[in-house]
Amino acid sequence: MKFFESDIKGAFVVELEKIEDHRGYFARTYCKNEFQEFGLVSNWVQMNQTLTKQKGTLRGLHYQREPKTESKLIRCISGGVLDVIVDIRSESETYGQHFSTKLTSDNQRMLYVPDGVAHGFQTIMNNTELLYLHSEFYSPDHEGGILYSDPDLNILWPLPVSNISSRDQNHPKLKDIKPIDV
Repeated sequence: MKFFESDIKGAFVVELEKIEDHRGYFARTYCKNEFQEFGLVSNWVQMNQTLTKQKGTLRGLHYQREPKTESKLIRCISGGVLDVIVDIRSESETYGQHFSTKLTSDNQRMLYVPDGVAHGFQTIMNNTELLYLHSEFYSPDHEGGILYSDPDLNILWPLPVSNISSRDQNHPKLKDIKPIDV
């Protein structure tokens, strides 16, 4: 695997290193030792998968508050998304900044999202599936969100939003949430 630090401190785009031959390829998608070399979480307690049927659908921006903050490792296994993260860590030098990258089944990139960073995505293809690894168990009492269209963030989503939950439409703006202490 190759690790590339993003514009958000502690967040990485991870690319596979494929060993190919006439049969196809082999690639490692996770190695505890390699993640530890970069100081990244290497203990995953939950794995989730999403299917989003309609291109243009937006999910997020989601996070979990203390003491249930979580790191995530996200991989697109079918279709494609523009994946976006927003730093909401109170003491971070990149607080309030966002980073985006395309995750597709073709490029097979993964995105490592550290504790205290909100996450969301917009599908750029129909029938998109994402696989998530989580460092903390889901806790509805600790979930939070940021408005995807917050003008202070000025996130450039690639498509008009064609489908979004009422919950995601009504998240507060970044300036109205309490930063995360991690």
